Formats: sequence, structure tokens, C-alpha cells
Amino acid sequence: MTRTVNIIGAGPGGLASAMLLANAGVKVRVLERLAVPGGRTSTISTPEGFRFDLGPTFFLYPRVLEEIFSACGLDLREEVEMVRLDPQYRLVFGAGGELLATPDVARMEAEVSKLSPADRGAFTRFMTANREKFARFAPFLAQPFESWIDLATPDLLKLMPILKPWKSLDAELGTFFTDERIRLAFTFQSKYLGMSPFRCPSLFSILSFLEYEHGVYHPIGGCGAVSAAMARIAQDMGVEIHYSEPVEALEFAGQRVTAARTRKGVYPADATVLNADFAQSVTRLVPDRLRRRWTDRKIAAKRFSCSTFMLYLGIEGRYDDVAHHNIYLSENYRENLADIETRHVLGDDPSMYVQNACITDPTLAPPGTSTLYLLIPVTHRHPNVDWRREAPRYREVALDQMERIGVRGIRDRIRYERMVTPDDWQEEFEIYRGATFNLAHDLGQMLHMRPHNRFEDLDGVYLVGGGTHPGSGLPVIYSSAQITSSLLLDDLGIHGGGPTARPAGDRRPADAAATV
Repeated sequence: MTRTVNIIGAGPGGLASAMLLANAGVKVRVLERLAVPGGRTSTISTPEGFRFDLGPTFFLYPRVLEEIFSACGLDLREEVEMVRLDPQYRLVFGAGGELLATPDVARMEAEVSKLSPADRGAFTRFMTANREKFARFAPFLAQPFESWIDLATPDLLKLMPILKPWKSLDAELGTFFTDERIRLAFTFQSKYLGMSPFRCPSLFSILSFLEYEHGVYHPIGGCGAVSAAMARIAQDMGVEIHYSEPVEALEFAGQRVTAARTRKGVYPADATVLNADFAQSVTRLVPDRLRRRWTDRKIAAKRFSCSTFMLYLGIEGRYDDVAHHNIYLSENYRENLADIETRHVLGDDPSMYVQNACITDPTLAPPGTSTLYLLIPVTHRHPNVDWRREAPRYREVALDQMERIGVRGIRDRIRYERMVTPDDWQEEFEIYRGATFNLAHDLGQMLHMRPHNRFEDLDGVYLVGGGTHPGSGLPVIYSSAQITSSLLLDDLGIHGGGPTARPAGDRRPADAAATV
């Protein structure tokens, strides 16, 4: 008998799960609120011909997604054209100086030494140490953590001297680099998790290591093009994707979810995968009385990541002397982080990220024009900030900040503009408190302390995406799809539901391919 699975949300985790489950012969139905695939990893397309990634723009560590494509008989590189960037990004320090981050070891050592002669040779030492850390810890990121017992394995306990959970990311980088600017160059990646390097666990030094070891890529068409390719492939494999069909309610038999209900109908299923924002969707779709560990009160008491203030700009002409990825780090970075994480206010010298993608990918804009994507980390929704009043003022702050990375005269060149604030992240994109990176990744909210891939409060419900283990960021979201799909298939009694041998490019469901 063919089993049926509903997936709520066509984000990257939901799409990866759909591919893996369809590959195992499951009938998969995806119910997506938006009109396009990808969730936060989708594409904004404008009538003027501009295209922007809504959320992630860095495509890192493609190996996990390559494994998923390979499991389905496909080659990621044949399905999605990707360019490896060198330099990976340009860092501009408010405290003075710049650094062009390159994966070329000799050139990167020269860049570091130019900014801080005392740190000559430190980059190589950092890479060597983190190469071992990642190699030894990576297997644990690929398995579920459902209780503290999963932490008490001898192999994981042996890693504690390397993982150093008692240290912050900044403290860990201080063992390699003396110059604070250089430490920031290797710790700002904690913002991928919505956290401060002074609070983020030292484990996450592997984030910057992965950039240099495995590359920073730009998929042609943006990261949203990867989501579009996955949706197309999933449909070729027999997956139903219902766009513009938000789930309005779930149906229950005791603690078990039996169906999803939309305005168009009721969809029974043997299992449900929740790919929507965890906190927002659970508090909306699951009655509080049915939840033991993740009640409304307990969710509200958790620590959530920062949010982001966004400007998507279509401009006349190009800025060819500005790098593809640009990060400005505030002169007083610690104060900037305190504004975001503890004071919950808006500062006047915020750190900022700007993507100038058209110097690599001119397909994103009409001839003679280009796109700029601006992101400023800000507090998640908080009573201290009224975005209805602050948004126009902060737009001006953001445009002024662009001067710091060499984007001048921007106001006169804007031909298209869209602004997204934390209010919009919550209200339009249904993200709890507008916290775009989900639950914070501190020690009390990692591994078995995050919502489990096999959701512990309900039967037949599984979680995928940044709100569950292993956490936020595209590589680990894809990894969550591998973990969740494996658990679900085991629970349905579909063993051996891993890679099915078939010719590359054969996109039929696994049962059809098996008849050849």
C-alpha cells in the first residue's frame, strides 16, 4: 500500500524532504502558502524585470544538497549552474581597514598579514584546527538528538576538548587571532544563525571554515533558483505541490495528526512534515492543550534570533567596483550587537550586508540596470521599536550606510524598491516575532534542546527546517531533511528508503524506476 505524506511548506527543507520521500515511493503532497516555491529561499520577481533572493544569498557547502540530488539519481551541478566566488566577499571595518576574503590560502594569509602583521600564519592554523573539528563533529550533525541520552555517547564526550562548549565563538577565535577586526572576519558568520559571536558557542567556528574550505557559491538566478529547480524535480518525481494554498487547520485523532485542511479541501495523510516556521505554525495550528513540551507559554519564554531590515533595490546602471558580497562591520560592533540583542533599539551606525549580484549574474536585471540587496540585522519584534514610525527614518540610515562600502549616489538611481521590516517578516511571511533565523542557537537550544525532527508533542508529525535540529542555514536545513525523512520512513516501515539506483536524470518515482 502506498503511504501518503503531507508537507506543510515548500521551503528548502520541505522540498528536499519531498524529493527524498518521493524517491522512496511515498505519495507526497506539499501545501504551500505562497505562489512560488522556496519560502524564505524564494525569488522576488518584479514587473520591471528585477529578481532578488528574498532571504539567503550565500550558497555554502553544497555537498549536503549534492547528496540529496544523488540519492534521487541526479547531479546538482547539471540541474543548477553555480559560480564559485573569489573573492568570496569584501569586509569593511568601521574601525578602519578592509579585507578581501579569498579561499586561496597564500592570498588570504597576505590579506590577514596586511591588516594585522601580528597574525601572520594564523589563518593556516585556524583552518587546520577546524578541519579536524568539522571532520569529527560532522557525523553528529547528520543524526537525530531526541534526549540527553543521545549526548552521552563515548564518541561525543571525547569531542568536548575540541568543541569547547564552555567558550564563546569570539573567545575561541582569540586563540588564533589577536586583532579584533580579524576575529570579526571569522565570527560574523554567527549572524547566519542570528546570534552574537560573544554569545554563540565556539562550535560554530566551523561556519567560516566551511566557507574557505568548500567555497561560497552564487547559483545563477540566485538561491531562489535552487528552490525552483528542486520544486520542478519534485513534481517530475510525482510530488503534488499546491501553491497559494495555506493550511488553515490540522485534524487530530487524539495526539495524532490525520489530515491538513485548506480552503480548497481536506487532505488525509499517514504522516505530516511541518516545514513552516516552527513557533508561528505550531502556536497557530496545534491547540495548546495537545502540546506538553512546546506550549505557547514555553515557546514565548525561549530565546529567539535577531530579525532583519531589508531593502531590495533595482537601480539604473551598475556598481562594477563593488564586490558581489559586502559586509560592513560597525565601528563599535559590541554596542551594535547590544542594541540588537539586549537593548532592542535601533542604532545609528548599524552593521550591514549588501549584495551586488549583477557583477556575477546579469540575468537578475534588465540590460543597463542592476540589483542591490541590503540587509541590516535588527532586533526581532519588540515594544521598543515601532516600525510603522521608524521604517522611513531607518531607510535613510540604510541608504547612508551604503556609502561606507562605496555605493554612492544611490537615491537618484533607484528604479524599483521594496522594504521588509520585522513586522513584515511576522505578518506577511508568518515568522514568529519576525525572528528570521528562528530559535537562537545557544547551548540551551541546540541538539536535543531544539524541537525534535520527530516532533515529540504529536504523533505522526515531523519537523524540518531551521527551527529543528541541526539548526538554521541552508546546509543544515538540507541536513534536517535527510534526518527527518529517514525517521519518517523508518516509522512507516519503509526500510531501505535511501538512494535508489537509477540512471542519472531519471525523475520518475522510485517504484516506477524499479520496474525498468
